[in-house]
Amino acid sequence: MFEIIRRALMAGLGMQAKLKEFIDELVKEGELSKTQGARLIREWSDKADKTGKDLSKSIVALVGKPLEKMNIPTKDEVEELQRKVQGLSARVERLEEAMPSVETTER
Repeated sequence: MFEIIRRALMAGLGMQAKLKEFIDELVKEGELSKTQGARLIREWSDKADKTGKDLSKSIVALVGKPLEKMNIPTKDEVEELQRKVQGLSARVERLEEAMPSVETTER
């Protein structure tokens, strides 16, 4: 799956470079004005960006569904747990400092 996606992205990048070369050649030969060439490149680039974003959403959905079924936590969930652990650790340290008469065990 990863290899298919990688190849599609690489093909898209290669196609973008070839399109720019082709348009530059048309401008050089006088078939297009610089303004027309720039507009074509911009339009194609905008469409490629939209397609790339749509592809990313599709990939996230495609990969996300099996991960949900496997009950694997998301990056956001892991980060939230890390924040909670850090907060609790800081709270424990403050409590330990406030109670110097109580011996604490080594960590």
